[in-house]
Parts: sequence; structure tokens; C-alpha cells
Amino acid sequence: MLIARWMIYLCLAFGVSAINADADLENSYYTTGLPSRDGIGKFYMGREISHVMGHLGAGWLERPERERQERTDLLIAGLSLSDDYVVADIGAGTGYFTFPIAQRVPQGKVFAVDIQPQMLARIARRKTLEKVVNVETVLGEQDDPKLPNNQIDVAFIVDAYHEFSFPREMGERLKESLKPGGQLVLVEYRAEDPRVPIKRLHKMSEVQVKQEMAAIGLDWLRTESYLPQQHVLVFQKPRAQP
Repeated sequence: MLIARWMIYLCLAFGVSAINADADLENSYYTTGLPSRDGIGKFYMGREISHVMGHLGAGWLERPERERQERTDLLIAGLSLSDDYVVADIGAGTGYFTFPIAQRVPQGKVFAVDIQPQMLARIARRKTLEKVVNVETVLGEQDDPKLPNNQIDVAFIVDAYHEFSFPREMGERLKESLKPGGQLVLVEYRAEDPRVPIKRLHKMSEVQVKQEMAAIGLDWLRTESYLPQQHVLVFQKPRAQP
């Protein structure tokens, strides 16, 4: 305890903000330490959590070359969705995936979840402009997506999970929001591939993701490798026992 507090004081002395430091010290899920250049100095299951891309980075999310570089079209096509599915886009950002997914579930619904009101405002404007009726914006919190329990068929997180300040709590709440048998799809840049031109803390390995999802009781179904730079990892909430 004393060592952990000393580390936080040292961070503060160098002008580094220790996010929710006192709470972390009492929470066995996390440890704290000196932050790296791209991290917050908070560690979960051996990995440092990265800084969040703020709303000022919206232009990067909407860059024209994104589809070609990441083959986002393949990702959207690869999601197993039925017309009436209830889907949650976690860390929806500008709605880059929200609106194409909404077209694929015309009798269903997409919850666009983000913790930044500025991002949700962008989605709301586009929703009004394009007269989209099956998208609902949700202002989540760092440890809670604010979704209803047992109503989500598929939740997906694209290049955002590694930024979650409270991955354990968010994972547990996402599990609660899934229907029995519902799926969580995680898309993360491959840490195993040094050719992927992304900063280290903004990548995740398949082993790390599986470890963190197993900790909250989600079952691994498969890992897809059809994207040029990212893992597509599919997990499932256990079905109710008879």
C-alpha cells in the first residue's frame, strides 16, 4: 500500500494525473505505476491502459482512407446479424459503424454508446439529417455503458476496449446487457504483428483479450483474421441453464 501511494505521489510530482488513484488502491483488479508516454499509469491483468482518443480526433476516425486501410467494409459484412437484432456500438465515436449497422437491422435497433457528449451530438445530428429511426444514443460512464440488462444480441467494440479506464467493470456490465447466448465482438489491432503501424498501447494480443474476457465469464467462440491489421474476437454470454 505504501509503495503504491509513493508511486502516485511521484506521478503527481512530475505533473501526471493519476486517474481515480485512491479508488484503484482499494480495487484488487488494478495496479498503478509510472505511466508510459501513451498510457495512464493504471494496469489491468498486466497491461497498461492507454489514453483515450478525444472528440478532437474525430477526423481520424472518418478519414477517407480508413475503409481501404482497415477494410471496415469486411468487418461490417462479417458481423452475424439478423434484421431484428438489438446491437450495441460501444465507443461509437462519430457513428462510423453505427449507421451502416443500423441499415443491416431495419427491424431492430442500434444503441450508440459513448462517454463523450460531443461524439454523441455528432451522431444525433446525422441521425436527424438522414432520418434514421433505429439508432439511440446513450451517454455511458467510464465503468458502465448504461444499457438495459439482457436485451443486446450483439455488442461490438472497435479499437476502443484498450482505452477503457475500468475494463473489468465495463466488461461485467456488458455481460449483463447481453441476452443469454448474446455475443461480444472485440476488434483490436494485432499486438503480435510488428508491421501494424499503431502505438504499442493501442494494440492488444489475442492471448490478452481472451484472458480478460474469461475473467468476466464470457466464452471465446472464435478469432477471425480476415482484416489486414486487426483481430476480430468473438465471445458469447453463456446460455441460461435448463
